Amino acid sequence: MIEIWTWPTPNGVKVHIAIEELGLPYTLVPVAIGRGEQFKPEFLEISPNNRIPAIVDTEGPGGQRLKLFESGAILIYLAEKAGELIPADPAARYACLQWLMFQMGGVGPMFGQYNHFASYAPEKIPYAIERYQNEANRLVRVLEKQLSRTPFLAGAEYSIADIASFPWIRSAVKREMLSLEAAPGVARWVDAIEARPAVQRGLALLADLVAAPPPMTDATRDILFGKAQHAVR
Repeated sequence: MIEIWTWPTPNGVKVHIAIEELGLPYTLVPVAIGRGEQFKPEFLEISPNNRIPAIVDTEGPGGQRLKLFESGAILIYLAEKAGELIPADPAARYACLQWLMFQMGGVGPMFGQYNHFASYAPEKIPYAIERYQNEANRLVRVLEKQLSRTPFLAGAEYSIADIASFPWIRSAVKREMLSLEAAPGVARWVDAIEARPAVQRGLALLADLVAAPPPMTDATRDILFGKAQHAVR
Protein backbone atom coordinates (compact mmCIF):
# COMPACT_ATOMS: atom_id res chain seq x y z
CA MET A 1 0.00 0.00 0.00
CA ILE A 2 1.22 3.49 -0.87
CA GLU A 3 0.47 6.33 1.54
CA ILE A 4 0.31 9.68 -0.25
CA TRP A 5 0.91 12.63 2.05
CA THR A 6 -0.46 15.48 0.01
CA TRP A 7 -2.54 18.58 -0.60
CA PRO A 8 -4.27 19.55 -3.88
CA THR A 9 -1.64 21.96 -5.18
CA PRO A 10 -0.18 21.38 -8.68
CA ASN A 11 2.63 19.31 -7.19
CA GLY A 12 0.20 17.23 -5.18
CA VAL A 13 -2.14 16.82 -8.13
CA LYS A 14 0.70 15.34 -10.21
CA VAL A 15 0.86 12.38 -7.87
CA HIS A 16 -2.94 12.13 -7.58
CA ILE A 17 -3.18 11.78 -11.35
CA ALA A 18 -0.27 9.35 -11.63
CA ILE A 19 -1.60 7.00 -8.97
CA GLU A 20 -5.02 6.93 -10.62
CA GLU A 21 -3.50 6.34 -14.06
CA LEU A 22 -1.31 3.51 -12.77
CA GLY A 23 -3.98 1.80 -10.68
CA LEU A 24 -1.69 1.22 -7.71
CA PRO A 25 -3.37 0.77 -4.29
CA TYR A 26 -3.10 3.87 -2.14
CA THR A 27 -4.42 5.84 0.78
CA LEU A 28 -4.41 9.62 1.11
CA VAL A 29 -3.05 11.49 4.11
CA PRO A 30 -4.09 15.16 3.74
CA VAL A 31 -1.46 17.68 4.88
CA ALA A 32 -3.19 21.05 5.36
CA ILE A 33 -0.32 23.33 4.43
CA GLY A 34 -2.24 26.51 5.32
CA ARG A 35 -2.48 25.27 8.92
CA GLY A 36 1.18 24.29 9.14
CA GLU A 37 0.71 20.51 9.13
CA GLN A 38 3.79 20.21 6.88
CA PHE A 39 5.90 21.09 9.92
CA LYS A 40 4.67 18.23 12.09
CA PRO A 41 7.39 15.77 13.12
CA GLU A 42 5.63 12.81 11.52
CA PHE A 43 5.60 14.57 8.15
CA LEU A 44 9.18 15.82 8.45
CA GLU A 45 10.24 12.20 8.98
CA ILE A 46 9.08 11.54 5.42
CA SER A 47 9.70 14.93 3.81
CA PRO A 48 12.57 16.76 5.55
CA ASN A 49 12.09 19.71 3.16
CA ASN A 50 8.55 20.20 4.62
CA ARG A 51 6.99 20.16 1.15
CA ILE A 52 4.16 18.04 -0.18
CA PRO A 53 3.79 15.55 -1.73
CA ALA A 54 5.61 12.66 -0.12
CA ILE A 55 4.89 8.95 -0.12
CA VAL A 56 5.45 5.89 2.00
CA ASP A 57 5.36 2.58 0.16
CA THR A 58 4.89 -0.20 2.69
CA GLU A 59 5.94 -2.69 0.00
CA GLY A 60 8.89 -0.92 -1.57
CA PRO A 61 11.96 -2.45 -3.23
CA GLY A 62 12.79 -5.82 -1.68
CA GLY A 63 9.53 -5.68 0.25
CA GLN A 64 10.96 -2.96 2.48
CA ARG A 65 9.21 0.22 3.59
CA LEU A 66 10.25 3.17 1.38
CA LYS A 67 9.88 6.88 2.15
CA LEU A 68 10.17 9.32 -0.75
CA PHE A 69 9.77 13.06 -1.20
CA GLU A 70 10.08 15.38 -4.26
CA SER A 71 7.26 15.00 -6.76
CA GLY A 72 9.51 14.26 -9.74
CA ALA A 73 11.23 11.41 -7.90
CA ILE A 74 7.82 10.11 -6.82
CA LEU A 75 6.53 10.10 -10.41
CA ILE A 76 9.57 8.15 -11.60
CA TYR A 77 9.23 5.68 -8.73
CA LEU A 78 5.53 5.05 -9.28
CA ALA A 79 5.93 4.68 -13.04
CA GLU A 80 8.80 2.21 -12.65
CA LYS A 81 6.93 0.28 -9.97
CA ALA A 82 3.93 -0.15 -12.26
CA GLY A 83 5.95 -0.48 -15.46
CA GLU A 84 3.88 2.20 -17.19
CA LEU A 85 4.02 5.89 -18.14
CA ILE A 86 7.81 5.82 -18.58
CA PRO A 87 9.33 4.38 -21.76
CA ALA A 88 11.48 1.27 -21.61
CA ASP A 89 13.52 2.25 -24.67
CA PRO A 90 16.57 4.18 -23.43
CA ALA A 91 16.32 7.07 -25.92
CA ALA A 92 12.59 7.49 -25.32
CA ARG A 93 13.15 7.23 -21.57
CA TYR A 94 15.60 10.12 -21.59
CA ALA A 95 13.23 12.18 -23.73
CA CYS A 96 10.61 11.63 -21.04
CA LEU A 97 13.01 12.48 -18.22
CA GLN A 98 14.25 15.67 -19.88
CA TRP A 99 10.69 17.03 -20.04
CA LEU A 100 10.08 15.94 -16.47
CA MET A 101 13.19 17.90 -15.43
CA PHE A 102 11.96 20.85 -17.52
CA GLN A 103 8.91 20.98 -15.28
CA MET A 104 10.84 20.47 -12.06
CA GLY A 105 13.48 23.10 -12.84
CA GLY A 106 11.42 25.52 -14.93
CA VAL A 107 7.63 25.35 -15.03
CA GLY A 108 7.12 24.66 -11.32
CA PRO A 109 9.52 27.25 -9.88
CA MET A 110 8.73 30.02 -12.38
CA PHE A 111 4.96 29.57 -12.33
CA GLY A 112 5.11 29.34 -8.55
CA GLN A 113 6.97 32.65 -8.26
CA TYR A 114 4.63 34.31 -10.73
CA ASN A 115 1.63 33.15 -8.71
CA HIS A 116 3.23 34.27 -5.46
CA PHE A 117 4.06 37.81 -6.53
CA ALA A 118 0.82 38.28 -8.49
CA SER A 119 -1.54 36.73 -5.94
CA TYR A 120 -0.05 36.44 -2.46
CA ALA A 121 2.73 38.96 -1.90
CA PRO A 122 1.60 41.65 0.57
CA GLU A 123 3.25 44.27 -1.63
CA LYS A 124 2.75 44.26 -5.40
CA ILE A 125 6.17 44.57 -7.01
CA PRO A 126 5.75 45.26 -10.74
CA TYR A 127 9.30 44.18 -11.58
CA ALA A 128 8.82 40.77 -9.94
CA ILE A 129 5.40 40.20 -11.48
CA GLU A 130 6.64 41.14 -14.95
CA ARG A 131 9.78 39.05 -14.65
CA TYR A 132 7.98 35.85 -13.70
CA GLN A 133 5.05 36.43 -16.04
CA ASN A 134 7.49 36.81 -18.92
CA GLU A 135 9.31 33.66 -17.90
CA ALA A 136 6.04 31.70 -17.61
CA ASN A 137 5.08 32.83 -21.10
CA ARG A 138 8.51 31.88 -22.43
CA LEU A 139 8.18 28.39 -20.97
CA VAL A 140 4.77 28.02 -22.62
CA ARG A 141 6.41 28.91 -25.95
CA VAL A 142 8.92 26.11 -25.38
CA LEU A 143 6.07 23.69 -24.70
CA GLU A 144 4.22 24.94 -27.77
CA LYS A 145 7.20 24.31 -30.02
CA GLN A 146 7.29 20.69 -28.86
CA LEU A 147 3.54 20.09 -28.78
CA SER A 148 3.05 21.52 -32.26
CA ARG A 149 5.16 18.58 -33.48
CA THR A 150 4.22 15.71 -31.16
CA PRO A 151 1.01 14.61 -29.39
CA PHE A 152 2.72 14.52 -26.00
CA LEU A 153 5.85 16.02 -24.52
CA ALA A 154 8.06 12.96 -24.88
CA GLY A 155 6.67 12.05 -28.30
CA ALA A 156 3.77 9.86 -29.35
CA GLU A 157 3.01 8.40 -25.92
CA TYR A 158 1.49 9.96 -22.80
CA SER A 159 3.92 9.78 -19.87
CA ILE A 160 4.87 11.18 -16.49
CA ALA A 161 6.41 14.12 -18.37
CA ASP A 162 2.89 15.22 -19.32
CA ILE A 163 1.50 14.52 -15.86
CA ALA A 164 4.17 16.76 -14.32
CA SER A 165 3.43 19.91 -16.33
CA PHE A 166 -0.30 19.53 -16.89
CA PRO A 167 -1.53 20.65 -13.41
CA TRP A 168 0.65 23.77 -13.51
CA ILE A 169 -0.58 24.87 -16.94
CA ARG A 170 -4.20 24.02 -16.18
CA SER A 171 -4.14 25.90 -12.87
CA ALA A 172 -2.58 29.02 -14.42
CA VAL A 173 -5.19 29.08 -17.17
CA LYS A 174 -8.08 28.62 -14.73
CA ARG A 175 -6.72 31.42 -12.56
CA GLU A 176 -6.53 33.62 -15.68
CA MET A 177 -2.81 34.09 -15.18
CA LEU A 178 -2.07 32.52 -18.53
CA SER A 179 -3.67 32.53 -21.97
CA LEU A 180 -3.17 29.75 -24.50
CA GLU A 181 -4.54 31.71 -27.47
CA ALA A 182 -1.08 31.83 -29.02
CA ALA A 183 -0.32 28.23 -28.02
CA PRO A 184 -2.86 25.97 -29.79
CA GLY A 185 -0.66 22.91 -29.38
CA VAL A 186 -0.57 23.39 -25.61
CA ALA A 187 -4.33 24.03 -25.52
CA ARG A 188 -4.97 20.83 -27.49
CA TRP A 189 -2.67 18.91 -25.12
CA VAL A 190 -4.39 20.28 -21.99
CA ASP A 191 -7.80 19.30 -23.33
CA ALA A 192 -6.63 15.80 -24.31
CA ILE A 193 -5.17 15.13 -20.87
CA GLU A 194 -8.07 16.62 -18.95
CA ALA A 195 -10.48 14.34 -20.84
CA ARG A 196 -8.83 11.18 -19.50
CA PRO A 197 -10.98 9.42 -16.86
CA ALA A 198 -8.02 8.78 -14.54
CA VAL A 199 -7.07 12.45 -14.75
CA GLN A 200 -10.59 13.45 -13.78
CA ARG A 201 -10.40 11.14 -10.78
CA GLY A 202 -7.00 12.53 -9.81
CA LEU A 203 -8.22 16.13 -10.07
CA ALA A 204 -11.16 15.28 -7.80
CA LEU A 205 -8.99 13.95 -4.96
CA LEU A 206 -9.20 16.36 -1.99
CA ALA A 207 -10.57 19.05 -4.32
CA ASP A 208 -13.40 19.76 -1.88
CA LEU A 209 -10.83 20.91 0.68
CA VAL A 210 -9.80 23.88 -1.47
CA ALA A 211 -13.04 24.55 -3.36
CA ALA A 212 -13.72 27.68 -1.30
CA PRO A 213 -10.40 28.74 0.27
CA PRO A 214 -10.59 31.14 3.22
CA PRO A 215 -9.10 34.63 2.85
CA MET A 216 -5.33 34.84 3.14
CA THR A 217 -4.58 36.05 6.66
CA ASP A 218 -1.29 37.27 8.06
CA ALA A 219 -1.03 34.02 10.03
CA THR A 220 -1.57 31.88 6.94
CA ARG A 221 0.88 33.99 4.94
CA ASP A 222 3.46 33.50 7.67
CA ILE A 223 2.96 29.73 7.59
CA LEU A 224 3.19 29.48 3.81
CA PHE A 225 5.78 32.14 3.01
CA GLY A 226 7.16 33.73 6.16
CA LYS A 227 9.00 33.01 9.37
CA ALA A 228 7.38 29.59 9.85
CA GLN A 229 9.12 28.40 6.70
CA HIS A 230 12.52 29.41 7.99
CA ALA A 231 12.31 28.21 11.58
CA VAL A 232 14.99 25.79 12.69
CA ARG A 233 13.54 22.30 13.18
